[in-house]
Amino acid sequence: MPKRTALYPGTFDPVHYGHLNLMQRAAAIFDELIVGVYDHSRPTKSIIFPVEERIQMIQGALNGSENISVVRYSGMTVDFARDVGAKVIVRGLRVFSDFEFEFRIALANKRLNPDIETINFITDEMHTFLSGTTVREIASLGGDVSSMVPPNVAKALYARFNGHGSEELNRPVPLRD
Repeated sequence: MPKRTALYPGTFDPVHYGHLNLMQRAAAIFDELIVGVYDHSRPTKSIIFPVEERIQMIQGALNGSENISVVRYSGMTVDFARDVGAKVIVRGLRVFSDFEFEFRIALANKRLNPDIETINFITDEMHTFLSGTTVREIASLGGDVSSMVPPNVAKALYARFNGHGSEELNRPVPLRD
């Protein structure tokens, strides 16, 4: 039986517990999950971490999951999926408004490559409010993101926005005025 490979593409800026939950769930279904970290050569949205740092954060958070690999890519996702042998693109749906966007992307990908399917995972209820944008905004204002992201990611966020080292993460971070 051929190996069942899936691609979970995204910016992951930063990776949060919602992303990690989808990675673990997809890895339980597929033989191999490739987490594709998009390298924005021409960013269409604000990116705070370079691609290599985003890859390291994901790898650190996954803690050596056997059938998950994390790689950078650029260009069209459907082309990257074909290049790595993925027959499935995994995407997440948090709220109803995500559906329209994901539906259009899935149809476009199907038009570009009819051999690649898209599977949408419904996020666990506890993660429905999470997005990279939300996490970045809270962290940039000095808010506590420790319940939203793994410790290695929280440390990187606080260092990025507040210039604090790891010693600062051992106490609550107050909101700025």
